[in-house]
Amino acid sequence: MTTPVSSIGSTTPAPAAAGGGDGGLRKAAEAFEAVILRQLMSSMRQAKLGDDIFGSSATDNFREMADARTADSIAAMRQFGIADMVERQFRGLGNATGFKGGDAQ
Repeated sequence: MTTPVSSIGSTTPAPAAAGGGDGGLRKAAEAFEAVILRQLMSSMRQAKLGDDIFGSSATDNFREMADARTADSIAAMRQFGIADMVERQFRGLGNATGFKGGDAQ
């Protein structure tokens, strides 16, 4: 006998199945922090003080990949606090019935 499709999805809660819940919010906040850190590192790389004697497009590509990996690692350590602030902000919005943002109404 086959199981109806409607009863298959009923065993898992909707937020967890959709990638939500605490783990999903934490991962999204860390990913956002990693994006910010990548942009920061990219800006620092653009502010060169001298010419790169070994510079090439391949070197630039590998440097960008290394910077992205470094940004992901730093974000996972949560040392900057950006992910924590984003997570707190969205947890507050999830518990509220409406938007409670400052003076803008």
